[in-house]
Amino acid sequence: MSTLAIYGGEPTIKPGEIKNWPPVDKTDEDLILAALHEPNQARGKYTALLEKEFNAFAKTKYAYFTNCGGSALHMCVAGCGIGAGDQVITTAYTWPSSASCILHNMAVPVFVDIIPDTFLMDPSKIEAAITPRTKAILCVHLHGLCCDMDPIREIAKKHNLKIIEDACQAHNALYKGQPAGTLGDCAGFSFNQNKCMTSGEGGIFVTNDEEIYRKGLTLTGFGDMQPTKDTDEYPAYAFGYKFANNEITAAYALAQLRKFPWYYKQLIDNARTLHAELTAANLKGLKLPVEPENCTHNWYNYNIRVDFDALGMANKTTAEKSRFRHAVCKALQAEGLPCGVWQHCILPQMTIFRAKNAYGKGYPWTVPGADAKTNYDVENFPNADKYCYSHIALVMVLRAPNDTVMASRVAQAIKKVFSNIDKIDPDKIMK
Repeated sequence: MSTLAIYGGEPTIKPGEIKNWPPVDKTDEDLILAALHEPNQARGKYTALLEKEFNAFAKTKYAYFTNCGGSALHMCVAGCGIGAGDQVITTAYTWPSSASCILHNMAVPVFVDIIPDTFLMDPSKIEAAITPRTKAILCVHLHGLCCDMDPIREIAKKHNLKIIEDACQAHNALYKGQPAGTLGDCAGFSFNQNKCMTSGEGGIFVTNDEEIYRKGLTLTGFGDMQPTKDTDEYPAYAFGYKFANNEITAAYALAQLRKFPWYYKQLIDNARTLHAELTAANLKGLKLPVEPENCTHNWYNYNIRVDFDALGMANKTTAEKSRFRHAVCKALQAEGLPCGVWQHCILPQMTIFRAKNAYGKGYPWTVPGADAKTNYDVENFPNADKYCYSHIALVMVLRAPNDTVMASRVAQAIKKVFSNIDKIDPDKIMK
C-alpha cells in the first residue's frame, strides 16, 4: 500500500497538473477590451446585454447586475417588502450572507436544522418556526443542489409567505426540471470566482414579479436619491446603497455566461466520473454526497464526509472529531488535492446572530415580537452542527478545463487517503 504523501510518500497529483478556473480566452479578452473603450462605464451596453442574456438563461423576466451575490440577496429581501422586526426563516448551515442579508434590511433570521443527507433546509422544521412576524422563507440551494421545494411551497402558500432563493451556488441546478431562480418569488446568484459562472466578483438579482423587482431596485444607486411620484427632484426619503457593478466586469460575466454550457457539461461529466469511482471503491469511513432523483446537481461543491460511526469514533468529542477531519483534509491536500473546510461553525453560533445586537441596543430583536422563536442554541441544530465537523469540500478541482482524466486522479487521491484511514494520526499531522 502506498505511503501517504503527508508521511513522505509521493503525492498522487503533482503541482501544476490541476488547471486554474476559470478558463480565459479570446472571447473574454475581446469583450473586456470592447467594454473598456465604451464611453459609458456604469450600467451601459454590456450590463444590459448581460441582464438580457442571463434572463434567457435563468428563465426570468427581470434582472439587475450587482457587485456581489450578497447584494442580490439584500435586494430580494427588500423586494419582498420585508422590514424592521419582520422574520425570515432560513437554514442554520450556509454562508453568513444568506442570513446577514436579512439583518441588512433590519429583519430577524429564524434558523431551522438541515436534512443530514442533502445538508439542505429541512422542510419538516419550517412550520414550527413560523410566528406572526414571519414574512418569508429564504431557501439556500447550497453547493449546487436545490432544496426540496414542493413542501416548502405548500407551507409558503398556506401561511402567505414569500420564497426567496439563495441561488448563489446553483447556476442551472434543477428541481424536477425547473431551474433554480424560478422556484420562488425572487433569487440572488453570485459570480464570485469560486462559482460555476464567474466574473471574478459580482452577482445578479432576478425575479418574474415586476413589483418585487421595482421594490428591490429601491436599494440601488443610493436609494435616498430616488424621485417621488409628484416631482422630478430628488428628496432624501429612503436608505439606499451602491449595488451596481461596472461595464468591464459585465463584459467578463457575459463572456463567461456564453461559455457556460461547455463548463456545465464538463463539470457534470467530471463529478459523475469521480462519484462513480468512489461509489465503486466503497471506502470505510467515507460518506459521499447525494443527488435526489428529483434534482439535478450542478456540483458547485463536491462535499465528502468522514463517517465517524463507521470508524468507531462515535463516542469521541466534537473537538476530537473536528481535529481528525482536519487531519484527513491535510492528508488529502498533501496528495495534491485542493480541498478544505467550507464552514467551521453553524450560523447560530456566529456572533453577528448569537449576540442579537446588530444595530446596538439589541435591535432588531428588541422590536416587539421580533425575538419570538429565535433560540440560537447549537443543540437546536444537531444535523447542521454535525455537518460542520465532518465535511471536506472540493470546490474548483472538477471545473473546466480539467477533464474526466483529472477527475479519476482526484478519485485516486481520495481512495489512497481513505484506504489508509487507520494511519491518520492527528497528533502527527496537526502539530
